[in-house]
Amino acid sequence: MQGTEQALVDLAPLARLLLLALVLAALPLAWWWLRARSADISGRIAALTALTLFLTFDLIVFGSFTRLSDSGLGCPDWPGCYGEVSPLGARADIHAAETAAPGGPVTWSKAWIEMIHRYLAMTVGVLILVMAVFSWIGRQRLPFSPWWPTATLVWVIVQGMFGKYTVTLKLYPAVVTLHLLGGLLLLALLAAQHAAFRRQPLALADTAPLRRAVWAVMALLVVQVALGGWVSTNYAVLACTGFPTCNGQWWPEMDFATGFTLLRGLGGEDGVLRTVPSQVAIHMAHRLGAVVLTVALLALAWALWRRRSQDAAAGRFALGLAGLLGLQIASGLSNVVLGWPLTAALGHSAGAAALVLVMTLLLARLPQPLAVTQARGALRPAA
Repeated sequence: MQGTEQALVDLAPLARLLLLALVLAALPLAWWWLRARSADISGRIAALTALTLFLTFDLIVFGSFTRLSDSGLGCPDWPGCYGEVSPLGARADIHAAETAAPGGPVTWSKAWIEMIHRYLAMTVGVLILVMAVFSWIGRQRLPFSPWWPTATLVWVIVQGMFGKYTVTLKLYPAVVTLHLLGGLLLLALLAAQHAAFRRQPLALADTAPLRRAVWAVMALLVVQVALGGWVSTNYAVLACTGFPTCNGQWWPEMDFATGFTLLRGLGGEDGVLRTVPSQVAIHMAHRLGAVVLTVALLALAWALWRRRSQDAAAGRFALGLAGLLGLQIASGLSNVVLGWPLTAALGHSAGAAALVLVMTLLLARLPQPLAVTQARGALRPAA
């Protein structure tokens, strides 16, 4: 089928794609098995968790590249590309679509970018499936319940559905933003699982106030990431030129009602959000959120730095958070001042994922309250 006649969802290539996913996952699985073959099952799952965490971070960064390079509809159907497993088999359809709309979303390079993103996502899915199976096999020797990797497996399937609707709903902003947040939740689940294997809680006294502060900063970070995703999916990055003012004004005209109407397509029938004040409102909300988050992160980093005498790792977390915050500020300003260069935009997305990763590891390494520890023990299944 050609061009606009192509079905948005074609399950015919699904079996072939699943087979391809197994082939693609064979390489990292072989590497993992060779590296961990002498370890016990707990050590093997720990190594697989670390590998999957690394590839999931790569997946999130490449997903940002897919969005920032406008490749999200490079293959306008799902799960294949014009019903084929790869753009090679869809060569004629891609050429026809590109000829009909030279400036449209379908090109040879964009099709490959979109499909590579799907291939990487499928590879991560297979690794998480293997992890869940092995976790149930070795459940008595793990520092966490096997329901944890099982929940991660369920969530990666949900993420696949978000990926599907990102395509079939033509980059519906709310779905794209939820897809971004879902990817970060997947990263957090794997990071917490990875930290459980280390069993190295921070040697800090009176951690209850610190734990509440970390959770509060994490909540602010999630809100700011959601705002950033909303800016990107609504093409509002360049709605404000200049810094610290926006279009030469400290408080420009803004339309928050239109900008933050969640249940709508990308700006209406033609797919462009043309109400400039609405885009300015989206952009300014992200800027204001950045100010709040910056203050909160600096306060948290300072609180950790002051506790470095109790545990040197607290100082390292403080430096890590401060360093990532500095990179986020630099890349965010570069997006505005330099006109949204791809490198700065990609670095900004990667930095947000890195902040979520570090914050999750920090939460996981704070000493757990006794009630939480007892509840987790109760969830562990019997042999």
